Amino acid sequence: MFDTMSHRKYYHRYLLWLLHKHQHCRRAIQQIHSQFMVLNSEYIGILALWNSILKHYSLSAYPQEALFLFKYLKNQSKFMSFDSFTYSYLIKACANMNQVHVGNQFHCLSTKAGFDYHVHVQTALVNMYIDCGGLVEAKNVFDEMPEKNLVTWNVFITGFMKWGEVEFARAVFDAMPEKNVISWTGLIDGYTRINRFREALLLFQKMVVHEGIKPTEVTLLAIFPAIWNIGCLEFCQMVHAYGEKSGFNTLDIRVMNCLVDAYAKSGSIESAWRVFEDINDVRRNLVSWTSIISAFAMHGMATKASDCYRRMENEGVMPNWITFLSVLNACSHGGLLDEGLEYYRKMVDDWGITPNIKHYGTLIDMLGRAGRLEEAERIALGIPSEIGNVVIWRTLLGACSFHGNVEMGERVTIKIMEMEREYGGDYVLLSNIFSAAGRFLDSERVRSVMDEQNAPKVPGITLV
Repeated sequence: MFDTMSHRKYYHRYLLWLLHKHQHCRRAIQQIHSQFMVLNSEYIGILALWNSILKHYSLSAYPQEALFLFKYLKNQSKFMSFDSFTYSYLIKACANMNQVHVGNQFHCLSTKAGFDYHVHVQTALVNMYIDCGGLVEAKNVFDEMPEKNLVTWNVFITGFMKWGEVEFARAVFDAMPEKNVISWTGLIDGYTRINRFREALLLFQKMVVHEGIKPTEVTLLAIFPAIWNIGCLEFCQMVHAYGEKSGFNTLDIRVMNCLVDAYAKSGSIESAWRVFEDINDVRRNLVSWTSIISAFAMHGMATKASDCYRRMENEGVMPNWITFLSVLNACSHGGLLDEGLEYYRKMVDDWGITPNIKHYGTLIDMLGRAGRLEEAERIALGIPSEIGNVVIWRTLLGACSFHGNVEMGERVTIKIMEMEREYGGDYVLLSNIFSAAGRFLDSERVRSVMDEQNAPKVPGITLV
């Protein structure tokens, strides 16, 4: 008998080990699940095994399977009791399904089972209600919790930040009895996502300098958009130095790629290039190459951008639509028309990438700058209607104005008016085209139509 019990315990431990080993493999979990179903009577009461399967299903792309399994277990054994892990996983499944009404049912079941004051179950409920948009319910659960841990506070704050309740989330953050790097990172990321970049930078500075909390690589990734949107070179250098000292630059390629972007957008293409060159050849990925190509394009260094693309291709890295958009932008602003057209051909014919509206816009801009307006118009007319927009035609109208093509300018304006009549800049541009050609009566007529349509003209500003 003891041998049989010992064998069963060993086999149970082995099954648990298998579940943990293959927790991210759906097919393996399903096979183990099927094995349990075959040996139903022997395994129905071993909750740890079923909880492992529930956990996998709740975090997978098919969270509804966790609910099906729970229903099966309830039907198989009326006397089977479930623990805090069971309810936490099931509530997480409801969050991932965005099914607040099902989550409500598990809220009631967990309360009935005696977990109404259990910190892990209640934290799962707070997370579920926030993910499903039930902010009032989330606040009620949070307020009624007699005990809260750091995870509870962080889930609550980051959730409210996600829904744009910034001032409330900040007030809760300030009231926290204890904060860790996750608390700070959640708030910084929230401010960055709503474009309050200076506040994000001030929070980061306060966290590091005044509170002495060391940022993680996730914190750095959260603060980078604030750095490059403000263009703060000094802050970029500080984060770069910290990344070097802490080892994040070596360990996380995402930090290095963001540094390339941040330096370029803060005005230092030399630093961006140095960071790119510091990345080991083996670690460089498509994002690394696209970032440096985009950096050169941004700084008007079209030849450098083109050279980087060729070097990337020679190293066997496969470009995507963003890579081609970056190199096309570089060619457009650098006057490399023939190279730009070749890159466009290569994108479509060699790599099979379908152009999107941004590619078309860049191509039309490139042809327009070179004065090849007829080609640009043909491409604009050939854009699929489901992705076409007025910006394409405004780009072409700008080229008509620059090159003084009155006839095409009229045709393009008609196209624009079919899509949108309320933007005064379109009327002004056509009026200026007529004036430059000496057709002053037509120019006045366009201005009169603009007044009749009550189309506002964006006022100019001066810093003097």
